[in-house]
This record gives sequence, C-alpha cells and structure tokens, in this order.
Amino acid sequence: QVQLVESGGGLVQPGGSLRLSCVASGSIYSINAMGWYRQAPGKQRELVADIASGGSTNYADYVQGRFTISRDNAKNMVFLQMNSLKPEDTAVYYCKALVRPRIRSIEYIYWGQGTQVTVSS
Repeated sequence: QVQLVESGGGLVQPGGSLRLSCVASGSIYSINAMGWYRQAPGKQRELVADIASGGSTNYADYVQGRFTISRDNAKNMVFLQMNSLKPEDTAVYYCKALVRPRIRSIEYIYWGQGTQVTVSS
C-alpha cells in the first residue's frame, strides 16, 4: 500500500505565500507523475499543477506565474510554492501520484487526504 500525506496548509492573507509539501511512503518502486489538485466548496476537483519524473511541469492558467511545483525524487516528495495568493485560491489541496509499487507492476493513482488553504483578510 502507498500513502500520500500533505502538509503546509493554513490561513493566509491575500497576497501572502504558503508552501505545501506531500510525501509518499509505503510500497514504492518508482513514481511517475506527481501533482496538486484543489477542490473548492461546491466545485469539482481541478488540476493546479503537475510534474513528471524528469521535471517537466504543467500549470493551470489561473496559477501561472504565481505557483511553482517541484519534487525531490530521492525523498518521494512534491512541493507547491504558492505566492500572491487570492481569496479564490481557497480550497482543499490534494496531492496525487502515479506509482509503480513493484518492478514490472502496473502503475496506480494515489491521492492524499488533502490540506485546507484559506486566503482571507
């Protein structure tokens, strides 16, 4: 089994910054893509950013230039640096990873439990 645990959420004022972290543990042979998604009340879960094992990144238009995704492959971690936060960034942020648990096994998608980010004055 694989577990993803996020941390770093909280309450921040508009214009402020937060850094989210996610660590994957358990039966892991390799991790392909990792990413961050978010879900605001009454809305569907949406992609924020993702990053391939080689480091190529992809961002939603609404976070371009404000958020930066990075990863530490040796530690099975992914990060999301969020700057210039806006009230509309308020949501539960989820970590996602595409994991190969054992050599020659197929890949599985795993999700973290989520961390709340609230942007408010």
